[in-house]
Amino acid sequence: MLPETIATKIAPGAPVGSQLHGILRELIIHNELPPGSRLSESELAARFAVSRQPVREAFIKLSEEGLLEVRPQRGTFVRRISQAAVMDARFVREAIEADIVKLLAEKPDAGLVEELRLQLQEQREAATTDADRFIALDELFHKTLADAAGKARAWALIEGLKVQMDRVRYLSLLRFPMVKLTAQHTAIVDAIGAGDPKAAEHAVRGHLREILSDLPEIFEEKPEFFDPPGR
Repeated sequence: MLPETIATKIAPGAPVGSQLHGILRELIIHNELPPGSRLSESELAARFAVSRQPVREAFIKLSEEGLLEVRPQRGTFVRRISQAAVMDARFVREAIEADIVKLLAEKPDAGLVEELRLQLQEQREAATTDADRFIALDELFHKTLADAAGKARAWALIEGLKVQMDRVRYLSLLRFPMVKLTAQHTAIVDAIGAGDPKAAEHAVRGHLREILSDLPEIFEEKPEFFDPPGR
């Protein structure tokens, strides 16, 4: 069931189903609803003071994203993290973002580089104090790159694919230094500012491949969070 500290007030005027989907999605990605957690339509409807229909709509969308599974006669549960989905998302993301940074480095924009450096400063501050804020800044950094390259639709595609990858990112923050991630972001910005497409591509590929080395250790530490390999 939901953590007691979670706000359950639905904002007026916005679709209820979309709000519930967003709330539950964030809880699952942050691992506040860990794999195996059972969710009840009736209990959630009562908790949010809504009908069961928007809860059902949220469940359907979360199931389509691979975050929930319905077990006949047993209920609806948070799914384990699919290692295959994580690796597929990383593969697609690397391919897209490598081209994005190459495009930016081919025609460096001083205004963009300045904006990115301001973001890097915020990342450095958050890296030692606030993991949630750091992840939000990390998302902003990569989205800014995509938007600047005119690839907002490509970023929307990445966002739809990387939900399982994001769950791993929250687990990895417990052991992976955010300062190192900021240093990797700095290398990307430096290459773009220097007008060096090869260096920019190398930097972003190295950055996004960190999960390849992290995943086995995270799986060993939290095997109950993951599907068996190959699933």
